[in-house]
Amino acid sequence: MNFTTPQYFLFFAIVWCVRWILAAIYPNRNVFVLWFLLFVSYAFYLSWDYRFGALILFTTVLDYGVGRALDSQEDLKKRKILLFLSLIGNLSVLGFFKYFHFFTDSFLGLFHLIGWKVSAPTLKIILPVGISFYTFQSLSYSIDVYRKQISSEKNFFQYALFLSFFPQLVAGPIVSARILLPALRSLFSWENVPIREGIWLILLGFVKKAVIADRISVISDFAYQFPDSVSTVFAWMGVFSYSIQIYCDFSGYTDIAIGSALLLGVRLPENFRLPYSATSFSDFWRRWHISLSGWLREYLYISLGGNRVGAWVTYRNLLVTMLLGGLWHGPSWNFVIWGFLHGGFLALERWFRDRVRFPWSEKSGINGVLKFLYQVFVILFVCLIWIFFRSKNLENSWQILGTLFRFSGGIEPTYTMQTQFLSILAILCFATYIGKKEESFGSFSKFRENLHWIVFSFLSALGFIVGVVLTVETKPFLYFVF
Repeated sequence: MNFTTPQYFLFFAIVWCVRWILAAIYPNRNVFVLWFLLFVSYAFYLSWDYRFGALILFTTVLDYGVGRALDSQEDLKKRKILLFLSLIGNLSVLGFFKYFHFFTDSFLGLFHLIGWKVSAPTLKIILPVGISFYTFQSLSYSIDVYRKQISSEKNFFQYALFLSFFPQLVAGPIVSARILLPALRSLFSWENVPIREGIWLILLGFVKKAVIADRISVISDFAYQFPDSVSTVFAWMGVFSYSIQIYCDFSGYTDIAIGSALLLGVRLPENFRLPYSATSFSDFWRRWHISLSGWLREYLYISLGGNRVGAWVTYRNLLVTMLLGGLWHGPSWNFVIWGFLHGGFLALERWFRDRVRFPWSEKSGINGVLKFLYQVFVILFVCLIWIFFRSKNLENSWQILGTLFRFSGGIEPTYTMQTQFLSILAILCFATYIGKKEESFGSFSKFRENLHWIVFSFLSALGFIVGVVLTVETKPFLYFVF
């Protein structure tokens, strides 16, 4: 059930009405709302494929049981065994459904190189929607209980809702149990629901996805489909178009997810914070897919030693963390290279800052110029590294890179493509400017909250109508395949 389809909006409208009717009928009995949200969350997930329900139920039962056992177990060795059980159970399911073909194909290729003729069984494995997200979310719970940062959840249905809450189930944000479980226990009352914020987040996400991302995808799809035929100008336009597409697509999903959750009485954490305004690679990862980068930092990077052991171990930890972060996205060497490049730049950046006391915060004089040039360098290379993320295979990546730097002719973008690209780029730059003002002063939020409700309703309805009129053919969200 795609977030930008009429089916979702009808589904959500019904869920929203019933949720608040239940709250009005049983004002002191959140349990009825909990059961209802759990029911509709499973209905939402099963609408993709009924077979997926068994997998999320397995993860729920496994980690709920592990959490309860950890709470009653003080022996360190037995606690480690319980945590190991959670890790093996979750990662085995994730590994089989997501990486079976990747590893078998890689080993078969290696065997063929040394002259061994080996075949593997042919299996048609369907990737369950959202499995990477809810697996990491469930693992964070087991690890937090093991570390005694939280107590285990005693209510099985509460834990089941934590793992299956439908706004963020399919593509995040990945919310830790420390944040989401208390939020589900203490749902907003009607008087405290930020209705305006929720409505405008849903509208903003709809426009980002259906109007901008799906429209500009025509340019990037063509460039990546025919990398040897397009001109250098078209190739560069395709690379920048995909950079805009993936941001508007993924952050659009997140905006709708956060807005939907807000209207149901739950606040989910921010997942994007103007990533293309980043001043460094580390700053980019503080702004892009914040929930995943936070998970990797807390449960992988710090567990490896973080920056506590020594400089070279820190660089290694950065590289390993981003390599695994790349592999998390999918079973492809392209994702491994994407993660390796980001890890490499993070390590180089850390190495440079350890040795050169560069005044990054200064905004004037020669240092201000150098800071600006480095910021341009960062955003340019982030866009170039997206090539490995978008390409269907390594050959396609090298073809795109070759076209970018051979400065040759070929198929040129049409006038319509050029107009759309420049228009969307201008809108993105203006939106980033507004976002930076909001980040510093919160002026847009104040403007929104101070509007008369009639004006607010009119502008919201107008925005939705314009969005529907400008919507192109609906496409699945890019992160649904992860």
